[in-house]
Order: sequence, then C-alpha cells, then structure tokens
Amino acid sequence: MKTDKEIKKEFKLKASQNPDNYYATSVLKKEGFSRKKCSKCGTHFWQTTNDDFCGDPACSGGFRFIGNTPATKKLDYIGVWKEFAKLFGKWGYTPINRYPVTARWRQDTDFVQASIYDFQPYVVSGEVEPPANPLVVPQLCLRFNDIDNIGITGAHYSCFDMIGQHAFMKPKEWDQARHFRDIHNWLKQGLGLKNQEIKFHEDAWAGGGNFGPCMEYFSRGLELGNQVYMLFEQTPSGNKELNLKVLDMGMGHERNAWFTQGKSTSYETTFPTVVEKLKKATGIKIDPELMKKFLPYSSYLNVDEVEDIEKTWNLVSKKTGYNVDELKKQISESAALYSIAEHSRALLVALSDGALPSNVGGGYNLRVLFRRAMSLMDKYGWEIDFNELCEIHAKYLKPLYPELSENLDEVNEILGVEKRKYEATRQKTHSIISKLIKEEINEKKLLMLYDSQGIAPELIGEEAEKLGKEIKIPDNFYALVSGMHESRKQEHETKREEKLALENLPETEALYYDDPLKTESKGKILKIIGNNVILDKTVAYPTSGGQINDLGKIDDEELTDVFKQGNIIVHVLKNKPKFKVGDNVNVVVDLDRRKQLAQHHTSTHIVGAAARKVLGKHVNQAGAKKTKEKATLDITHYESLNLEQTKKIEDEANKIVNSKIEIIKKFYPRTEAEKLFSMNIYQGGAVPGKKLRIVQIKGIDTQACGGTHLNNTSEAGKIKILKSTKISDSIVRIEFTAGKAAEKELEGKNRILEESAGLLDVEINQLPARVQELFDKWKKARKAANKGIKLSKEDLTLKNKEPFKGDVLAEISKILQTQPEHVPKTIKRFLDELRGFR
Repeated sequence: MKTDKEIKKEFKLKASQNPDNYYATSVLKKEGFSRKKCSKCGTHFWQTTNDDFCGDPACSGGFRFIGNTPATKKLDYIGVWKEFAKLFGKWGYTPINRYPVTARWRQDTDFVQASIYDFQPYVVSGEVEPPANPLVVPQLCLRFNDIDNIGITGAHYSCFDMIGQHAFMKPKEWDQARHFRDIHNWLKQGLGLKNQEIKFHEDAWAGGGNFGPCMEYFSRGLELGNQVYMLFEQTPSGNKELNLKVLDMGMGHERNAWFTQGKSTSYETTFPTVVEKLKKATGIKIDPELMKKFLPYSSYLNVDEVEDIEKTWNLVSKKTGYNVDELKKQISESAALYSIAEHSRALLVALSDGALPSNVGGGYNLRVLFRRAMSLMDKYGWEIDFNELCEIHAKYLKPLYPELSENLDEVNEILGVEKRKYEATRQKTHSIISKLIKEEINEKKLLMLYDSQGIAPELIGEEAEKLGKEIKIPDNFYALVSGMHESRKQEHETKREEKLALENLPETEALYYDDPLKTESKGKILKIIGNNVILDKTVAYPTSGGQINDLGKIDDEELTDVFKQGNIIVHVLKNKPKFKVGDNVNVVVDLDRRKQLAQHHTSTHIVGAAARKVLGKHVNQAGAKKTKEKATLDITHYESLNLEQTKKIEDEANKIVNSKIEIIKKFYPRTEAEKLFSMNIYQGGAVPGKKLRIVQIKGIDTQACGGTHLNNTSEAGKIKILKSTKISDSIVRIEFTAGKAAEKELEGKNRILEESAGLLDVEINQLPARVQELFDKWKKARKAANKGIKLSKEDLTLKNKEPFKGDVLAEISKILQTQPEHVPKTIKRFLDELRGFR
C-alpha cells in the first residue's frame, strides 16, 4: 500500500494527462477558460487571459488585491456567510449550524481542523446519513501549526472559519460539474469577480487511503478556496471507485472578507472592532505606506515553507525599500497586536465550546496561545484587558455565532485562572533564567524550558541581552511546541478487546439494554475458541464504556469475564466448556453485582450533571470507571474542588435522585440523535455505530451510552462522594458510591464518628490568633465533611488570605507538649492534614 503523499503525486500526474476525465473542464471551456502550465512551478491551471504564471503568490508576485480589489461586492465578515448561505440556499444546498470545535464524536483528534471533520468517519463512509445533502456550513476550526505566522503573513490563523460546501452522493447521482459550477458562480455573483480575475489550479488530494482530484481557485495572488472530489480508494488489489462520492470544498471565510475589502491585512476585516480597540489601547500607529509595500510580499514569510527565513526577510526588505531591521521592528509590533486579537478569539471559541487550557494534549496548545498573548503584552508594556477582548469578539460575532455570547462568564473565569498561573510562572522565571543564562541555551533547551517551566523564549532572550548574550529563537518555535502535545488519552480505560477469529459471525443480540434487572437468557452457541464462547444472544454485559463486566454462569460453567470484539460479545469461562457448537444454553448473571453496577453507572450520569450545574457548562466527562465497590468520574475542570463545591455537587446529585425522574433509554439513527440532542451527547469518548443508544434523564442529562442503566433516578439510592482529586491540569476525579455501596460506606464513617466523639469539640487554650482561627475553621469543616471528604487548601484560607506556612506548623507542634492527653489526637489529625497542603 502506498502512502497518501505517494498516491497524491501519482494521481496528480495521471489527472494532468487526462484532465477531461477528472476535472469539470466542460464548464471551464464553456466559460472561455483555457489550460496552461505555469512556467515557474509547473502547475496546470486555467485562465481566460494569457499569463505565463499560475495564481500562487510565489509565482504571480504576491498579494495584488490590497487597496485594489477586483471584487465588485464589498462584504464584511458577517456578510460573507449571509451572502454565501443565501446563494447556495437558492442553488439547492441546506445551510446548517456549525459543529463545536471540540470534536468529541471522534477518537483521533481533540479539535475540528476542517469542515469535513464534522462528517467523519460515519457520513463519509456511507454508514450514516448526513444532516442534509448537499449542505453548506460555517465551521470554525482550530489548528496550531501556523502560530508563528500569525500577524506576519496577514492571512494565517489558529482559529478560522472554513466555509464548507459538501455533498455525499452515490455514483449515479454524482454531478461534479454542477458543484464546480456552483462555486464558480459564487466567485462571479457572490464576490462580483470577472472571469479574467480568476485562476483555477489542477491538483490532487489523498487522505486515509482515499483520493481524488481537486481544484484550487485564486485571484490576484490569494487562494480563496479549494474544491476536493473524494472519488477513489486504495485497496490491496488496486484502486477502485468509492461507493459514496464526496464533495469537500473548504473556503476561507476570513480570506473572502479580506479580498472583497482589499484591506491591508485579513485581521482588519475579520475582527475590526477588536483591532480598533487594541490600536487605541496600545497607541500603535501602523504605517500605511509601509504596510502597502510590505503586504504584497508578506506571503513569502511563511516559516513552514521557507528554508532560510533571514534570507527571505532580506529579499522582502529589498522589494519594499525598507531597511531590514526597521522593517522587522515595525512588522513585529503590528504582528503582536494582530496575534493578541487572533488568540483572544481562538480562546473565546475553544473555551465556549467546552475545551480547557491544560498541560497535555490539545489543551496545551490553548495554554500556548494564552501565554504567547500575555508574553507579547509584557514585551511591549501594553495594558490590555484580555477578557474585554473576548466580549468584543462575542458581540461582533453574535449574528453568526450567538452561542459565544452565552458562555462569557465561564470563559472569563477560566481565563482568570490561567492568568494567575501565568503570573506565578513569571515570578519564578527570573531566578531560573539568571542561573541558566550562563549555560549554552539552544533550541532543545528553549523547548524544554517552555514545556516544563512555561518560560517564554522572549523572556530568556531579553535576560540574555541584558548580559550581552544573544540567543537564537527558532522562527517556528510555537509550531514546534504545539507538535510536542498532539496525543489524547482517556484517563480511565475499561474497554476490553481481544482479537479472536470471528469472521462471518453475526452481531450478538444484546438483551441487557432495556431492563437492568434482567439477569437470565437463553442462547445458541455459534462458536467456541478455547474457553471463549460466542452466543447468538446474551444478557451478559461486556466490559465497555467504563463499566466492568457481569459475572455468572452459562449452564453450570462459571463465567469469569465478558468482552466485546466489534459487534460480537465473547463470554470467557473458567474452564473449557463441555457443551458444543449448536447447543442451546442458559446464561445467568449475578443480580446483586448487576444492580450495583447499574446504580453506579446511572449515578455517574447524575453526578456529572450535578457537577455541570455547580461548576459550569465547561464540565464534560473525561473518563469514568464503575466497579461494584465504587465509581469514579473524571470531569474537565480547571482547578481542585473545595469542600463547599464537593458538598454542593453531592447535594445536587441526591436532589436529582429524590426527584424520581424517569430514565428513558432508546436507540436513534446517529444523525437524528445529534439533531435532537446536540453534540454534547458524546461524553467520555466517541461512540461507534450507525445507531446510538440515548440515555436521557429528562431535563437533567442526555448521553449516548451503552451501559446498564436504572429506570428511575430514585433507584440509585443515596449518592455519597468519597473524595475529589485533581489528576491533571484540567481534569478532576470524583470518587463516589451509590445504593448499597453508599450505605456500607456511611456505616463505616458513622462508626469512626462515634469512636472519636468529643474530639472535634475540644477547646485548646492560649493559641496564637491565626492558629486558633485556622484550628476553628478546620474543626467546622471537618465536622461538615462527616469524615468522608478530604479537605482542600481553599477550605482553610485565613481571613486575611494569609496562607499557612511552616512557622504555623511549628507553633502547633509546640502546643502538643503543653496540652492535656486527649488533645494531641485532635491536633495530630489537624496537623497531618495541614502538612499535606504544603
């Protein structure tokens, strides 16, 4: 099998030899376009003029529309989508709302990076119907490989809107000419371009084993979009046509608005209100004459495509007539302003959609954006209210994305936490740098310092300069950083899967979905592999979705494990079975275990909903585990829970239990489920399949879930939170019990209370004031906690906000020697907990 890169190269050559077979050449010829090969890059392109060069800025002389756009329609950012949706609606496409940028329906990525991500893998594979067909969507996307280009090239973003034009058609219904004609009509009618201002480039696309032709379209050096036709797939026996042909057109929303207005940069047209605010706040006066000369060549400075960036700066310097150092100074300052504008919008979108800055995975890249913006403010001494920028963005985007205005309070709170973390890092930075600056600091060291300590390379450069040393910071530094954190992982993984030879076996009929207390079934044996038994149907639940498997018996044979391979349920017996293929057998599972697991699974949904109500909409499930003894739920949250928050979550959970709400469990086609209940149904990971089982606690929580669930919230019994722990920078683990397990836990806690009666009522005389305050607060909090919850540092904050330190502990230690015998037990417990906070 060939790589995608090899397929693309091979297919591009093949398509170029027979363009009529792969491109809508009949439409082009009818419109007066003729084919030519670029004398610089060799690309085949179509034009109505007689130019020797294609439309790529590197070949055609940079951006040539600035201050002189050929578009007769002047559209602002909001206007581009409104006009696009209106025209394509007339042409038979259905405009749909964007998907969240947090791609919870996929296992392979944290964020949506292109509009086609909305429909992968199930719609594109033909397993699931699309929400409309054909359709258009204003899909916000996040990518972090261009961070270093933002502000410099005038066209790069970490968060951008890829307007998607999509169709998913059977071969007989496929009409490539129609879809190409529609995008060509957008250029003519939507933007008001004449044919002589448009160049179409022949190209090819390949990804995931699929491939096909694509057509890029340019005007005056700017690529406005790219229409991909996913038509073929690579197989071991050779290439073949796909059963479902896919149109994947991605068009830069920001670029189209920029192009029609011909402004100096796309940032001016994408977020005009924020740029205006920043210019006033910083006092920056952008030299219009310099920008006019620089921007046509700004595309040359793409650090991903340039081998020698210094050489390129010198080239741009000569073309503009400005000294290279002066050019760099002015462009860097304006780039900093535009970067802050861009990063604030990216963070608004990501946080509003439920993502959190973190020290791992995609969340790490969000932290990179925030800290880069803060570093730029520090570098230039700018006093900027970052939260206010988010509010201005949300107000401007309200006609297009009203949901961004609904979550501003939470976004502001999360950014406040991030700023405190950033300031704490800054305070320790100078002492670290002063020691390290004496050593050799290379690229590897810079990356290590940023990754492990959060120290921005700009700060290191400034400190080095004071000491007369020069440090080389890579121009693509932030792209290198983001590439270090691309993995994603669920903290709890209870999915059990082995690879057995199960070819040609039918899907196992699962009988545990409707009634959680159904514990017996009959089934026919389809296959036996060692101790592994496959039946046509079963009541036994396999390990999946964070819930461990049932135990029980098949006839008289002990059932020790159950797992799933694809859609087939495998029963594992303690011993090799005596029965044979074709026999009918009885399956019986442990009722007490099943009921307790169902209580813990339903309670996981209840506790998650309670946490969301107490802490905010950003709370999502990051993982879960349900055993007979207890359950754990990992939620996305930006700081440790204090005692009050934990108690509120527990109270809210029990309120849901006591409200006796019916739990509805029903299967829906995937697309219908997403339409009815939103993409928030995906909690704790992607859920496979054409159909989704939706577990709905009406008005409280709705999730796609295949676990065993109760019929009413009252059946969960009392929910008792045991403790909460911050397990990573953006994940908090809540450990709890429900039903009989909770009753057993409470019995044990009550015994401890009885045994230690009077200990928490003891008074200690002559304590220093701050120790007395801390001790009284500890006693009160410990009583409220009922011995069941570990206290947090926040529960014991002193009135004057003074944190307890080693000297407080020393004072308490002295008291131990002078108090009555029974006092030290209480003080010791107090002291032990305080030591844990240091």
